[in-house]
Amino acid sequence: MSFLHSYDARTGQTLGAPIAASSQAEVDAAVQAAHAAFADWQHSDGPRRAALLEALAGQLEAQRAELVALADQETGLGAGRLNGELDRTCFQLRRFAQGVSQGSAFAFTDDPAVPGAPPQGHPAMMRVRVPLGPVAMFSASNFPFAFSVLGGDTASALAAGCPVVVKAHSGHLQLSLRVHALALQALASLGLPAGLIGLVRGAGNEIGRALVEHPLIAAGAFTGSTRGGAALLAAARQRARPIPFYGELGSINPVVATPEYLQAGGEALAQTLAASISLGCGQFCTNPGLLVFQRDPASSTFVARLQAALAAQQPHVMLTRGMREALDRGTEAQLAAGARALLHEPVDSLNPRPFLAEVDAPRFLASETLREEVFGPASLIVWTDSVAQTLEVLRAVGGSLTVTLWGVETDTPDHRRLVRGAMAIAGRVLFAGVPTGVAVTAAQQHGGPWPSSSEPMTTSVGDAALDRFLRPVALQDMPAWLTARQGQPC
Repeated sequence: MSFLHSYDARTGQTLGAPIAASSQAEVDAAVQAAHAAFADWQHSDGPRRAALLEALAGQLEAQRAELVALADQETGLGAGRLNGELDRTCFQLRRFAQGVSQGSAFAFTDDPAVPGAPPQGHPAMMRVRVPLGPVAMFSASNFPFAFSVLGGDTASALAAGCPVVVKAHSGHLQLSLRVHALALQALASLGLPAGLIGLVRGAGNEIGRALVEHPLIAAGAFTGSTRGGAALLAAARQRARPIPFYGELGSINPVVATPEYLQAGGEALAQTLAASISLGCGQFCTNPGLLVFQRDPASSTFVARLQAALAAQQPHVMLTRGMREALDRGTEAQLAAGARALLHEPVDSLNPRPFLAEVDAPRFLASETLREEVFGPASLIVWTDSVAQTLEVLRAVGGSLTVTLWGVETDTPDHRRLVRGAMAIAGRVLFAGVPTGVAVTAAQQHGGPWPSSSEPMTTSVGDAALDRFLRPVALQDMPAWLTARQGQPC
């Protein structure tokens, strides 16, 4: 039997007793329990699903002080940030509760019969959706509530009628165990089986692969690194019966700005961008890791302001020592690839200093290293000489959760080209503000072309996240009793 340890993010000291890693038999038992729970949950109605989601939110709020204190110990993210994240998590649970109560999981298309021969004529058809089955859910390191045991993936899967088996993240093990215990209490209070929300633990890829490869798992949902997500995606596709794997992966989130916009924004805009780069110690999937500016005196003046604003930032500790070491490797790799440091203060501690570097567009286009995500309070400026070159830079990025376009308010051929270029590579395009912060709403799209996600047609945030776990089925000439169910699985 192997054991895992929880650590204090600020001191590196172990927290609590060692935690046993899940065995293969325990992974199998969790999936079997989820499969057994699916038999009933897949045809549960909206109010029943909503009651569970509401109960889960209530458990989190009732134990807020304890949970936030524990999360802060394990992540170092601070009580302010963590309270806000817990609020967001409860909001997500309740939003899906409201949506499923109103029929979001049971939406259907009714296509009455048309008399006559085909192709004009056709039989009566109804397109409905059915839950996929048990979902393997992988917690993220950087959101211990909102993308963890009871985060958005779990909420949307339960709302869709699917049980989940969660792989706890090693960066907040104690918190995951406590939240799972609260989830079991909520299930018990409603007379629901514990198998609806399972939890497994393990370091490295072994447990994750075992979960994805289990024949009773019907889908995977992941938020994390491109490397880790790619390995699990491959495992999902190489099964005897491949399954969908919804991975939200790496992203460098370009910010493109015209010189005129930078000049008008001045000091206030520099402060806003610096705060976004260092927010949460840069450990956001939407962190602005690439700044694409055209050469101009106004752009140079803005960069000087940004450099000063970043230098004044005081990032807190990173989530794990491994991430802290990866940040140093990433910034050093950029410098070795030809970037020039504007702000680089190496420190031997878990608290990094902000990093800012610059490079010209031709060198950026020639180097894969410069296009890789650096997770932490770091950003790379790419200098371009034209809109055409800016578009080349965007194409080289390949895929991003976000692209921010500042200064395209007027309708011009160049601005249209920039909007098209941004939409070609991103799931979300911003025209004001900064990319950090992802609203949980009906129109949200959190996912883009590879490497930002494995399924760019889907979103991991917002109301449409539920769609990932529902499969369309066309019912033809169905009996009246089935028609009367109005899209609810039987």
